[in-house]
Amino acid sequence: MIPPSPSVSSPDAGGRVGIALTALVLGGVGIGVTEFVTMGLLPEIAHGIGTSIPQAGHTISAYALGVVIGAPTIAIFGNRLPRRELLVALMALFAIGNALSAMASGYELLMLARFVAGIPHGAFFGIASIVAFDIVAVGRGGWAVSRIMLGIPIANVAGVPLATWLGQQAGWRSAYWLVAGIGILTAVLVSTVVPHQAADTEADVRSELAAFKDSQVWLTLLIGSIGFGGVFAMYSYISPILRNQTGLPADAVPIYLFVYGVGGLVGTVIAGRLVDRSVLGTLVGSTIATGASLAAFAWAANWAVPAAIVLLLVCISVSAFVLALQLRLMEVAGKARTLGAAGNHAALNVANALGAWLGGLVLAAGWGWQAPSLVGAGLSVAGLIVLVLSLRIHRGRTTLD
Repeated sequence: MIPPSPSVSSPDAGGRVGIALTALVLGGVGIGVTEFVTMGLLPEIAHGIGTSIPQAGHTISAYALGVVIGAPTIAIFGNRLPRRELLVALMALFAIGNALSAMASGYELLMLARFVAGIPHGAFFGIASIVAFDIVAVGRGGWAVSRIMLGIPIANVAGVPLATWLGQQAGWRSAYWLVAGIGILTAVLVSTVVPHQAADTEADVRSELAAFKDSQVWLTLLIGSIGFGGVFAMYSYISPILRNQTGLPADAVPIYLFVYGVGGLVGTVIAGRLVDRSVLGTLVGSTIATGASLAAFAWAANWAVPAAIVLLLVCISVSAFVLALQLRLMEVAGKARTLGAAGNHAALNVANALGAWLGGLVLAAGWGWQAPSLVGAGLSVAGLIVLVLSLRIHRGRTTLD
């Protein structure tokens, strides 16, 4: 079970909790937009900085690297800070990183800016998940964390299509300026409506790192690092896939990004109920479904309507996967919940970098626009193999207990 936090004096405070969760979700929306809008505007960005689409895809990996480094570092060394104030600081850094992205004049500067923008990503989601879990009534923790995770699918439903359209009409830099504004607004709202939680004076680096002595922590991180990479192998190149394989015009891409976002909303809402029944069961089912839908997309993307339907299924599956993985890490990390929750997003962005790199690799090799989806299905299978190993260890410990 996930241990409760000792730092919260009042659990569920009704309407105030809802307002606080809304402010935290807005931060997640901003993060979701900046993470995914690069994929929707990849051809425009590549043209704007004078490089190829596969090389421009490296900026996605740069963002992911920022998450991978930032999430555990901030979780470990920032755990003794008041959570609300830390969330505000993270959103301020997020706004700066995206403003720098909008001002970048070339490939190298954009790579650096995307790295900076990614640093707050995992820590924000991790700490926001802990805050949400602690301010609701007992037994509603999974539901509360699922609300925080709604930021990504809401971004994909509304924010990413809007930012993609804006970037196509007013230039790709405008999309990053939009996200910077969301970051500033979130920082203001969080400082105003999120309840203060005192710093955990008992937290230290040694106790946080002790979580990594458990093999289940490493296995769960590995599941995310490999399994989630399947989605990014395909989705990192969704715009050129839709334009070249499906044969759609550029202005149709935001519609498909909207469909993907709808899948995220549906998947997160469904998973929010499923994980309170069985985290592991949800994780297994969503991993299998993600791999199957990615394999199907390799061929469905030849036609407009099947592409939209399967893209919806991909996002429903992967949204359930992400939520189940988040709660699983919070569980196996024990007292190091902040590190566990933030570590999930580090793992997911290792997957982001891995998937984007492998997808670009097969495209550069001339294997065709179906290849990234097939690579994605293979990564999902690899993640499932690690999950099976984790389940065997889990069942062995349960038997011994």
